[in-house]
Amino acid sequence: MGTESEPYPGEHTDCRGVIVPFQNAETGEADVIKDEAADRSSMPERRSGLQGWLDGIRSTRTGALTLKIVIGLIGTVMVAGGLIMVPFPGPGWLVVFAGLAVLATEFHWAHKLLEFGKQTLRAWTEWYKRQGWTVRILVLIVTVAAAGVIVYFGLLTLGVDVIAIANRFI
Repeated sequence: MGTESEPYPGEHTDCRGVIVPFQNAETGEADVIKDEAADRSSMPERRSGLQGWLDGIRSTRTGALTLKIVIGLIGTVMVAGGLIMVPFPGPGWLVVFAGLAVLATEFHWAHKLLEFGKQTLRAWTEWYKRQGWTVRILVLIVTVAAAGVIVYFGLLTLGVDVIAIANRFI
């Protein structure tokens, strides 16, 4: 709306000289007026794909709250499951980072924690690359030994004594 130019179709000039849209509910021109106003708007277009869909959900208070709750539950389950898997051989840390990535879509603290984790992993990897073969082999031995101990005690809690089974074969 403005006062300097001629009115667009679907607009008129009021008694003060201000251009305003027609508000004739009987003619059903509300959609046309909205579309024309959107065409003149400087606001960016709605994003497409997953981001556009999430923007649509976030556009209402109920949708935003529901999305936060659902994302929070999914991310928390992933992080908790990943932390349970960390001591065992497998993708424990990968699942933890994936859960943080899910949480980071809605929570700023999760984004900061994910960035900290990525930065720490990058720093550790760079440190590990700078080490000689002796340190690398030592890290490998400690990692395999820790995984072995964790698997042994995990099986022991399930009632499987691997050492007793191995003694039968010796």
